[in-house]
Amino acid sequence: MPCAVEGSGPGVSNPTVEILLVEDSEPDILLTQEAFEEASVKNRLHIARDGEEALHFLRREGRHSAAPRPDVVLLDINMPRKNGLEVLKELKSDPELASIPVLMLTTSQAEDDIRASYAQHANGYVIKPVGFENFLTAIRAFEGFWLNFVRFPPRP
Repeated sequence: MPCAVEGSGPGVSNPTVEILLVEDSEPDILLTQEAFEEASVKNRLHIARDGEEALHFLRREGRHSAAPRPDVVLLDINMPRKNGLEVLKELKSDPELASIPVLMLTTSQAEDDIRASYAQHANGYVIKPVGFENFLTAIRAFEGFWLNFVRFPPRP
């Protein structure tokens, strides 16, 4: 369920930022929603609970036919049906989707996962901090940089 949040940060010229969170952990989804509800940037957070659903959302298939194009994707690695590395590979090999920035947001600290993510053109790799306050700090750091200062490719 998307959540719309009003506000603006320093130098913001992005309209509402469309964020796709691809995450199967309900506690992590709730933490992320709470953090973005407090954000100073107007955003809409969309949730895909596994890799297959993420690709349907990105390709606007089935029940996601009216889905907006995300400005940025937060992608977990360890998920059922299709893992984050598989989603990243498909997303970055699709000319229609390849320009969407993707940040890996995962508990995996495995060097192989980090290397594989960057080899598949991830725009960043963030290890999920443990504990609510630490997680909230990480989401606020994401917001501070990605939502306040980064300009996203124009939507088609």
